[in-house]
Amino acid sequence: MGDDSEWMKLPIDQKCEHKVWKARLNGYEEALKLFQRIEDEKSPEWGKYLGLVKKFVTESNAVAQLKGLEAALAFIENAHVAGKTTGEVVSGVVTKVFNQPKARAKELGTDICLMYIEIEKAEVVQDELLKGLDNKNPKIVVACIETLRKALSEFGSKIVTLKPVVKILPKQFESREKAVRDEAKLLAVEIYKWIRDALRPPLQNINSVQLKELEEEWVKLPSSPPKQSRFLRSQQDLKAKFEQQQAQGDQSDGEEEEETAAAVDPYELLEAVEILSKLPKDFYDKIEAKKWQERKEALEAVETLSKNPKLENGDYGDLVRSLKKVVGKDANVMLVTLAAKCLAGLAAGLRKKFGTYAGHVVPTILEKFKEKKPQVVQALQEAIDAVFLTTTLQNLSEDILAVMDNKNPSIKQQASLFLARAFRHCTQATLPKSILKPFCAAFLKQVNDSAPEVRDAAFEALGTAMKVVGEKAVNPFLADLDKIKLDKIKECADKVELPGGKKAGGGGGGEKKAAAKAPPPAEAPARSSAPPKKTPAPSAGPPKKGKPASAPSGKSKKTPDNKETLESELALEVCEERAAAVLPASCLQQLDSANWKERLASMEEFQRAVETMDKAEMPCQALVRMLAKKPGWKETNFQVMQLKLHVVALIAQKGQFSKTSASVVLDGLVDKVGDVKCGGNAKEALTAIGEACSLPWTAEQVVSMAFSQKNPKNQAEALNWLANAMKEFGFAGINVKGFINNVKTALGATNPAVRTAAITLLGVMYLYMGAPLRMFFEDEKPALLAQIDAEFEKMQGQSPPAPIRGAKKTGVEDECDEEEQDEDAGAGQDIMDLLPRTDISDKITSDLVAKIGDKNWKIRKEGLDEAAAIISEAKFITANMGELPLALKGRLNDSNKILVQQTLSILQQLATAMGPGLKQHVKALGIPIITVLGDSKPNVRTAAMATLQAWVEQTGMKEWLEGEDLSEELKRENPFLRQEVLGWLAEKLPTLRTVPGDLMFCVPQLYACLEDRNGDVRKKAQDALPTFMMHLGFDKMTKATGKLKPASKDQVVAMLDKARAVMPAKPAAPAKAGGGKGSAGAGKGAAGKKPPAKGIKEDEDKSGPIFVLVPNAKEQRIKEEKQLKILKWNFLTPRDEYVEQLKAQMSTCFAKWLQDELFHFDFQRHVKAIGVMIERLDCESDATISCLDLILKWFTLRFFDTNTTVLMKVLEYLKLLFAMLNRENYHLNEYEANSFVPYLILKVGESKDVVRKDVRAILTMLCNVYPASKVFPFLMDGTKSKNSKQRAECLEELGCLIEGYGMNVCQPTPAKSLKEIAVHIGDRDTSVRNAALNTVVAVYNVCGDQVYKLIGNLSEKDMSMLEERIKRSAKKTPAPPAKQSASERSQREHPTNPSATFLRKPAQEDPNKLNQARQNAQHSESSHPSIPKEFQLDLDMIETDQSRVSELPDLVQHKLDELLEPIMIPEMRSVSPHFDELHNSTASTINFVISQVASGDINTSIQALAQIDEVLRQEDKAEVMSGHIDQFLIATLMQLRLIYNTHMADDRLDKKDIFKLYSCIIGNMLSLFSMESLAREASMGVLKDLMHGLITLMLDGRVEDIEDGQQLIRSVNLLVVRVLEKSDQTNILSALLVLLQDSLISLDSPMFSELVMKCLWRMIRFLPETINSINLDRILLDVHNFMKVFPKEKLKQLKSDVPHRTLKTLLHTLCKLTGAKILDHLSMIENRNESELEAHLRRVVKHSGNLSGLKTDRGNEKGGLRTEDRMSKAKVSDILSEIFKKIGSKENTKEGLTELYEYKQKYSDADLEPFLRNTSQFFQSYVERGLRMIESEREGKGRIQTSTVIPQHGGDTGPLSSNNGEELKPAVYYERLKILRQRQGLENNSREQQQRAPISSLLSSKPSVASSTDMLHSKLSQLKESRELYQQEHNAHTHSPTHAHTRSASPSANLDDLKKRLERIKSNRQ
Repeated sequence: MGDDSEWMKLPIDQKCEHKVWKARLNGYEEALKLFQRIEDEKSPEWGKYLGLVKKFVTESNAVAQLKGLEAALAFIENAHVAGKTTGEVVSGVVTKVFNQPKARAKELGTDICLMYIEIEKAEVVQDELLKGLDNKNPKIVVACIETLRKALSEFGSKIVTLKPVVKILPKQFESREKAVRDEAKLLAVEIYKWIRDALRPPLQNINSVQLKELEEEWVKLPSSPPKQSRFLRSQQDLKAKFEQQQAQGDQSDGEEEEETAAAVDPYELLEAVEILSKLPKDFYDKIEAKKWQERKEALEAVETLSKNPKLENGDYGDLVRSLKKVVGKDANVMLVTLAAKCLAGLAAGLRKKFGTYAGHVVPTILEKFKEKKPQVVQALQEAIDAVFLTTTLQNLSEDILAVMDNKNPSIKQQASLFLARAFRHCTQATLPKSILKPFCAAFLKQVNDSAPEVRDAAFEALGTAMKVVGEKAVNPFLADLDKIKLDKIKECADKVELPGGKKAGGGGGGEKKAAAKAPPPAEAPARSSAPPKKTPAPSAGPPKKGKPASAPSGKSKKTPDNKETLESELALEVCEERAAAVLPASCLQQLDSANWKERLASMEEFQRAVETMDKAEMPCQALVRMLAKKPGWKETNFQVMQLKLHVVALIAQKGQFSKTSASVVLDGLVDKVGDVKCGGNAKEALTAIGEACSLPWTAEQVVSMAFSQKNPKNQAEALNWLANAMKEFGFAGINVKGFINNVKTALGATNPAVRTAAITLLGVMYLYMGAPLRMFFEDEKPALLAQIDAEFEKMQGQSPPAPIRGAKKTGVEDECDEEEQDEDAGAGQDIMDLLPRTDISDKITSDLVAKIGDKNWKIRKEGLDEAAAIISEAKFITANMGELPLALKGRLNDSNKILVQQTLSILQQLATAMGPGLKQHVKALGIPIITVLGDSKPNVRTAAMATLQAWVEQTGMKEWLEGEDLSEELKRENPFLRQEVLGWLAEKLPTLRTVPGDLMFCVPQLYACLEDRNGDVRKKAQDALPTFMMHLGFDKMTKATGKLKPASKDQVVAMLDKARAVMPAKPAAPAKAGGGKGSAGAGKGAAGKKPPAKGIKEDEDKSGPIFVLVPNAKEQRIKEEKQLKILKWNFLTPRDEYVEQLKAQMSTCFAKWLQDELFHFDFQRHVKAIGVMIERLDCESDATISCLDLILKWFTLRFFDTNTTVLMKVLEYLKLLFAMLNRENYHLNEYEANSFVPYLILKVGESKDVVRKDVRAILTMLCNVYPASKVFPFLMDGTKSKNSKQRAECLEELGCLIEGYGMNVCQPTPAKSLKEIAVHIGDRDTSVRNAALNTVVAVYNVCGDQVYKLIGNLSEKDMSMLEERIKRSAKKTPAPPAKQSASERSQREHPTNPSATFLRKPAQEDPNKLNQARQNAQHSESSHPSIPKEFQLDLDMIETDQSRVSELPDLVQHKLDELLEPIMIPEMRSVSPHFDELHNSTASTINFVISQVASGDINTSIQALAQIDEVLRQEDKAEVMSGHIDQFLIATLMQLRLIYNTHMADDRLDKKDIFKLYSCIIGNMLSLFSMESLAREASMGVLKDLMHGLITLMLDGRVEDIEDGQQLIRSVNLLVVRVLEKSDQTNILSALLVLLQDSLISLDSPMFSELVMKCLWRMIRFLPETINSINLDRILLDVHNFMKVFPKEKLKQLKSDVPHRTLKTLLHTLCKLTGAKILDHLSMIENRNESELEAHLRRVVKHSGNLSGLKTDRGNEKGGLRTEDRMSKAKVSDILSEIFKKIGSKENTKEGLTELYEYKQKYSDADLEPFLRNTSQFFQSYVERGLRMIESEREGKGRIQTSTVIPQHGGDTGPLSSNNGEELKPAVYYERLKILRQRQGLENNSREQQQRAPISSLLSSKPSVASSTDMLHSKLSQLKESRELYQQEHNAHTHSPTHAHTRSASPSANLDDLKKRLERIKSNRQ
C-alpha cells in the first residue's frame, strides 16, 4: 500500500492524470463530489480541469471510465467554461465511449452530448456526431444516429439543424449493418414528425422496400406536431411559458405547426442542377426561327430542363429575354403557353435568384392576359405567381398599377386576381399601408367598372387584403364605398383561405389570434420594420379587443378615427336636442343674446359645463354647432370670442372630436387666427383639433382655408402656427403635397409677413425633410431662393425636437406606421414620392436603343448623350424606362472607357431623377455597376463607386444584398473589384438594422478574399469581417469555414476570433439604424427623446474614479498566470477567449462604463475612452499602476486594429503613461513586459512614418522603466521577420542599444547576438544590409577589433563590405574627445532609431557551459515553465531561481581547488581547445556567481557576495578572480543602483535586509581593494561608475535613517580612501576628472561635485609618490577634454570657484613634479593649437623658472644624469620591461617607442641588449626604425604618418574615437600580424597595469568609457580565451616577474593531464 499512500496525498487534478488506474478512479470520484459542491459557475476552480475533461471520457480503464463520464457530465452541467471543451470531449465520446460494451457508458456518453447541446453548443456536437457516422465501427455509427435522434426528439428541429442530418440519411439506409439501417429508420421517423413531407424528396431514391416501410411508419404518426421537451440555458423563459401553457391547457397547436413546417424547406434539401450548359447549342437560333415547329422544339427542350425543382444560379438573362419575347410577341398561343411554363419553371427553380429578371417579365405577362384561351391564361397565371414568389410586391407595384386602368377588362381582371393571390402570401408586415394604399385606390375604381368580372376580381382582392391585414387597416381607404359594396368585400374576406389554413377575420374575437400569429412569419422576410419589436405585447396575454390588429400592423391612423370618419353631419335640430341635454337652459338661450355681457355669461356657463362633462357623454358636434349659432364666428366682442375659442379647444381635448365636428369650426378659427387679441386662443384651439384629428389632416385644411381668404395676416399666422405645430407633433404623415402649392403662393405674396412665415415654415420642414425639400422651389426667383437657402443653412446640423403632442391617441400607431413607411428610405425619400414624375418610356425609342448599341463608338456616344438629355429634361422620372436599362447595361462593359464613364454619370443622373423607384432596377442595372469596380483604371473605379453610392442612397441596401448577385460578383478573382466591394460593404453593413439572409452567400467569397494574393484585398476582407459577423453571428460564420481546406480554416478561424473581439454582443441592435439613417417623423422624434436622458446618466456615472485600486490584485493575477489558472498572454492574433479573460479581469478594477467603452464595437468609443484615461492619468496614477498589466494588455489588442485614429491615440497615451511611470520610479515587472513589449515592437514596422516615430519614442522611454538588455532579445527576434523593412528597423534599433548601453545589452552573449546580426550583412534587401553593417560598426566603435572575433566567419564578400564600412565610418567621424560628457551619454542612452520585432524563438546555437548551467537552473525551477528563450538571461534567471544557489559553494570549491594547481605549457604554437574548455568551465562558474550579485532578490545577492568574499579573503585563491574584476564591480554597481532605486523605495522590504546587503557589498569591496594586484585591474570606466555609486550612497539621506546607518557611511568613506590608494593611479585620476566634468554638466547636487573634488585633492596630495606610475599623456588628455567642455571663462562663471582651483592645483602640481618635460606629454591631444591646456602649462612652467630643465647636455653622459634621475638597476630593468611590453602590444606600440626614445635620451648609457636578445630580427629592426622616425619628427622634418598610431588607453576613450582620427593602412595590420605571430599570440592591454597587464588584456581591447556596464558582456565572451596560456607565453618572452609557479612537462603530457582534469570537473558539475 506504499504506492497508494503516495497518490492519496496528491491534489484531485493530479490524481486524475495519475498512471495508476485506481488513483484516477479515486480522482474522478473526488472530482465529481467537488463539481457538485462548487456553487459559482464562474469559480476559478473550473479552470484547472479544462484540459482534463477529455481524459475523463477517454479513460482506458472501463471501471474508471464510468466515474470519469459521471464527473465530466457534472463538469459540463455546472461549469461556465465547459463550452470550450465541446469539440474534444464529444470527439472523445464518439471514438472511446460509443464503442464500449457497457450500456451505462453509452448512456452517459449520450447524456454528455445532450448536456453540451443544452449549454448552447448544438452545432459543435452535431458536427462531431456526423463525423462519427463515417467511423468503420458500426457500434459507433449506431450510437451516433441514436444520439442525434434523442437530441432531435428532446430539443426539436430549431436547435438541431436538420439539413446536414437529412443529407447523410440515404447513405445510412445503404449500410450493410442491419443495426445501422434500423436506427436510420427510427431517425427518419423522428425527422418526419418535425418536418413532415419535406423529408420525402431527399429519400425518394432509397430502396423501395425501405421507403414503403417508412411510409407505413409515417402514417401511424399523430397529426399534431411534436413539442420541444428540453430547453437550452438561454430558453429558460420559453420553458417557463411552455410549462404555464401545459398547466392552462392552452391550445396553440396550429400556430406551432406552422412554425415548425417553415423550419425546413424541402427546396433547401435538394441539390441544384446546372441547366444553362445543357441548352441545345442552336437554341437561340431556333427560338428566332420562322417555323413554329422549330421554336416549339427549342421551348420543349427548355421546359424539360426547367422542371428540375432546384436550379444552379447563373446568367439567365438571354434565356429570359428570349422567353419573354415569345410570350409578348409570338402569334402562336401554344408557344406562348410553353414559354410561360418555362418562365414558371425557371422562377420556381431559381427562387430569389430569379428576382433580377422579375421586373422584365411581369409587364409582358400582364399585357398578355388579353388572351382569352383558358390554357394560355392558366399558364400565364402560374408564371406570374411563380415570379411573384421570387421578388416583392413593392418591386412589382408600379408595373401592376400601370395596367389597373387598362382598356382591356381581361387584363384588369387578371391583374386584380393576381393581386388577390399575391396578398395571400403577404403578412401584416409585408403588406404595409404605403403599398396597400395605391392598390386600394385602383380597386375602388374597379368595383364601379362596367365589366362584372373586373368588379368581382376587385372585391376578391380587397377581401383578401382585409383578411390579411385586418378590417381596421383597410377601412380608411374604403370610406367612400356604400354599405352594399362594403358587405360584399367582407363576404369575400370570410371566404378567403390563407395558406396556413387560418380562418381569422379582420375584427372581433378572431382578431386576437391573427395578431398573435402575425409576428412569426413577419420575422422571416428581411424587411423587418417596427411591428416585430412590438410582438411581445399582443402575445403576452389577452389584450384589448381592438388593439392587436392595429398595434402590430401599424396600419390605422388612430382607433377612434375609423368610427368618426364616417360620422354623418347632424341636422341642426338634432344638435340642439343633444346640446340641451347636457347644457343649462339659460346658457343656450343667452348664446345669441344681443347683450354681449349675457353672451359672455352664457359662454362662461358653457365652459363650466364642458369642464365637468364626461368624455363618453359629450356630444362634440352638437356643442360646436351651438357655438357657431349666430353671431357664431362673427362675434364682435373679443372677450366672448376668446372664451368661445377656448371652449372649442376644451371640447377637442376632452371629447371624442371627429373631423365632421372640426370642419364646423375650422373656418371660424382660421378667420380669427390672425386677430391680435384672439389669435392666441385660435391657435390653441387649432392645436387641440390637430391632436384630436391628426395634424396632417388639420394642417391641410387650415392652410387651404387660409389661402382661400385674402387676409394676409391670417395667412401668415396660419403658416406660423403650422411651423410651431410641426415641432410639437413631429412630421409623421404630413402630406406635403397637400399644401406645397399654398406655400409657393405665400412665397410670392406681396405681404412680407406672409413671405417670412412661409420661409420659416420651410425651415422647420427642412429639419425633417432635408435637402430634397429644395427641389420644389428650384424654379423660384434667385433672390427668394437665396432667402430660402439662408433659412436652410440656419437649420443645418440641428436635429428636429422630440414630439410632445399627438401621442395621446395616435403615438404608437403613427410611430409604427412611419417607421414602416420609411424603413428603407429616409424622410428624404419619402418626399421624393411627392414629386411630379414624367414617364420617359415613350422617348426611349428602338432607334435610340440601337444607337446606344452601335458598333461605331461615336454613334454609341451620341445615343448616350441623347439618353442623358432626355433624363435631364424630364428632371423627375417614373421607374418605367422601356428598353433603356438593357442598353445602358451593355455600355458598362464597353471597350471605350470614356463611354463607360459617361454611362456611369447617366446612371448617377438616373438615381437623382428616379428616386425610390430605382429599387426595381437594382438587379438589372445596379449589379453591373459593381462589375465596373473591377476596372483597371482608377478613375473608372472612382466613378463607379460614386454611382454605386448614389444608387444606394435612393434604394437602401436590402435590394443589393438579396439573392446571390453580390456573391457572384465577389467570385470574380479581380483584386480591384474585391477590395472596392468589401470596403463598400464594411462601410454600409454597420449602418443596417437587419440584412437579408442571402448575405450568407457572400461568406465563402469573403473567406477566399482573406487569403487573396493581393494584400489590399486581404486587408479589406479583414475590415469587413466584423461587419458581416454582426449580422450573421460568429457561429454561422465559423460553421461556414467547414468547407475550407484545413490550413485555410485555421487561418480564417483565427481571424474570426480576432473579429469577434471587436464585435458587439448584440450585433443587430436597432440603435444602429437610427445612427445610420435619419428616419423622419414620430419614429425619429421618439428616438430623439432618449439620448439626452441617457447622456445625463452617463455623466453621473463617469464622475467617479475610472480605476479601482484593489490591494494585491496584480500579484494575484501574476500568480494565477504562473499556475496556469488563466491563459498566458501570448498569441499571434487575439482570440476570443483572451478578450473574454481580459474583460473578466478588468471588471473588478475598471469602472463599468469605461469597460463598456473599451470593448465597444465602435472605434470612436475607444478614442473617447483613451481620452478619459489621459485626463485621469496623473490624478489616478497609483490606481493606474495597480491596473497597469490590464491596461497594457488592452493596448496590445488595439495594436491588432487597422484603424489609424485609434492607433495614434493609443500611442499618445502610452507616451504619457511611460513618462508618468518614469516620474514615479516604477519599473515594469516581467509579467507586464512580456504581455506588452512584443506587441509594441510589432508596430515598429508600420508603413506610416508618424506611427513608427511614436513607437520608437515609446521604446526609448521603455528603457527607462525596463532594462535595455531585456528589450534586446525581442528586437533580435524581430530581425528574423519576413518583412525586410522590419528586419532593417530592428537592426538599426539594436545598433542604437549597443551604442547607448554598451555590449552588456547583448543577450544571451555578445558573440551569439553578433553572429546573428552579421548574418544580415548578406541579406537581399539593401536597407537590411546597411542596417546590419551600421549595427556592427556601432559594436566596433564600442569594442574595436574584437568585433571580428565576435561576428564569427563571414563570406569574403560580406567581410569586405564590413571592412569598407568600418573604414568609411572612421573617415567620416573625426574623433571626439575621449571622455564623453553625461549629456552626450544620456542622449545615446535614448536612441531614436526604429526597432521592430515579432515574438519568435531565436535560433539556438550549441550552448556553452554557462548557458547549460542557466538552462539547468531553469529546469530545476518548476514555477517557471513558460519563460521563453528570449528571457533566459543570466541575471533574470538567477534572480528568480533560488534552488541553485545553495549548491554553488561546493561547485566553486571544486573549481578553485582544481585550478590553483600551477600549469605550465611551454612553447605552444597553437592553443589547445581542451585548455579553453577547462578555463571556460571555471570562468562560467565565476561568471555565474558574479551575475547573481546583481540579482533582484536580496538573499540571492547576499549568498553570491558571501561566496566571492570567501574567495577574496584567501590570498592563495583570490587570484582566481583575476580577469573578472571589472565584471564583479559592474554587477556590484548594478546591485547598488537596484537598492538605491527600488529596494530603498519599497516599504514592504525590511530595512535590516537592505543594511545587510550594503554591509556585504562594502565588505567585499574592502577585501578587493586591499589587494593591490586585483585592485589595479579595475578599468577607468568602471572606477568612474564605482566612485559615482559610492558618493551617491554617502549622500543618500535614507541611509542615515536605517539603524547603524552612520556606521555604514563611515565604512563607505573608508572604502573610497582604499579605492583611491590601491587602484591604478592613472585610471582613478582619469575617472575622477571625467566624473567631475559629468557632475558639473548635469548640475548634480553641489555636495556631489564637492566630494569628487575632495577625492581629487587627496589624489593630488599623493602625486609626489605616484607620479612615476601615472601615464601623464592620458591625464593631460582628460584635462584637455575637461577644459574643452569648461573653458576658463565658463569655469569662473560657476557658483563655486573650487573646480577652477582644483584644476589649477592639479596642473601646477604636475608641472612642479615633472618640470618642462610635461610639455612632451601632450602627444594624445589631436590639435594642440586649439588647446588651452598647452598655453596654461607653458605659463606655469615659465613662471616656476623650470625652462632651463630643457637644456640638458646631450653629449656629456655623466652631466646628463642628474642625481634625482639615477636609479637602481632593478628599477631600470622594471621600467624597460614595461616599455617593451608596450611596444609589443598592438594598441600601445607608438607610446612604448616614444617612451623608449625619451628614456634613451635621458639615460644614453642604458643597455637595451638584454631586452632585444630574445626577440626576432624583425622586431629589432622595427624598434630601430621606430626610434629613427621619432627622432626625425622631433627634429622638425615633418610629421610622418606612422602606421602604428593607435594610442588607445584601456577603454578610456569614447566609443567614437576608435582610431583617434588617424587613418589605418592595410600594411599596419600585416606588420602587426607578423609581430604577433613572432611573439606567439602575445597581447597586452592598455591599462598601464604593471603587474596584471597580460590578464587584463583578455577583458577588452576598447571598452566604452560611457558606462562601466558596457564591458560586462564583452568580457564574458572574451573569457573563453585562455588566460593562463598568455601568462605563460608572456612570462617567457618579456621576463615578466608575475608568474612564480612554473613546472616543466612535455606538451603531450600536459594535454593528457588537462583532459583528465576536465573530465573530473565535468563529473563534479553533474
